Amino acid sequence: MSSTHFGFQTVDETEKASRVRGVFDSVASRYDVMNDLMSMGMHRAWKKYTVAVANLKPGQRVLDIAGGTGDLSRAFAREVGETGMVVHTDINEAMLRQGRNRLLDEGLVLPTNLCDAEKLPYKNESFDLVSVAFGLRNMTHKDQALAEMCRVLKPGGRLLVLEFSKVAKPLAKPYDWYSFNILPKLGQMIAGDAESYRYLAESIRMHPDQQALKALMKTAGFGHVDVHNLSAGIVALHAGIKC
Repeated sequence: MSSTHFGFQTVDETEKASRVRGVFDSVASRYDVMNDLMSMGMHRAWKKYTVAVANLKPGQRVLDIAGGTGDLSRAFAREVGETGMVVHTDINEAMLRQGRNRLLDEGLVLPTNLCDAEKLPYKNESFDLVSVAFGLRNMTHKDQALAEMCRVLKPGGRLLVLEFSKVAKPLAKPYDWYSFNILPKLGQMIAGDAESYRYLAESIRMHPDQQALKALMKTAGFGHVDVHNLSAGIVALHAGIKC
C-alpha cells in the first residue's frame, strides 16, 4: 500500500481524502469567518489579485476547483458576464453547499458540481481558465490533479493556483509561532475545532514550495509558469500557460 501525508502524519493514501473531508465537514459553517480572522482579512486581497491576473473577458469559460464558499466563482462570474460560464466545484459536499447557497443569495445561479480534481468529469480543452485556491495542498496526487487541470484547458489556456507557500526566512519563526499556537486556539473558539486548524498549519509545511510547485506544473504540461509571491511568500500565486 502507498502512503502519503495528512499534515505531519503518514497515512495510507486511500485514507487521505476521507480525512480531509472530515476537516472541511467540521469547519464549513464557520469557514468564511475563520478565513477573515486567521488571515486578518488578507485572503480577500489575495483573491482580488488572482482575479486581476486572470484578466478574464466576457464569454470565457472558467472552472473553479475546490471553489468552496464561492469567493472566486462569484468574482469570475462578474468578469465573464452572461455570455460566459463559471463552473463552481468542490470535492466536499458541505463546502459546496455553503458556496452554492451564498451564490444563490446574491442572485448568481452557476453550475455547481461535486467532483474530484484528480478525475475531472469534463471534456478535453473545455475551459479558458482553471483556478484552484487553497485546495491543491489537500489533494493526494497533486501531479495527477495538475495533469487533469491541464487536460481540460484549451491550448493557451491558463491555470491559476493560489496556495500557501514558503514564507521569507526573516518571518519564518514568528509565522510558525502564529500557525501552531494561535490558529488552533482561534479554531477552537470560533469553529469549536482546534485539530482541523492544526492540520491546516501542518499541511502548509508539507506542501511543495514555490519552485517545487512550479516544476510540478511544468511536468503536468504547462510550458510557462510565473510565480507571484504575496505577503512575503505566505501565499504564492502560480500562473501556468498550457502548451
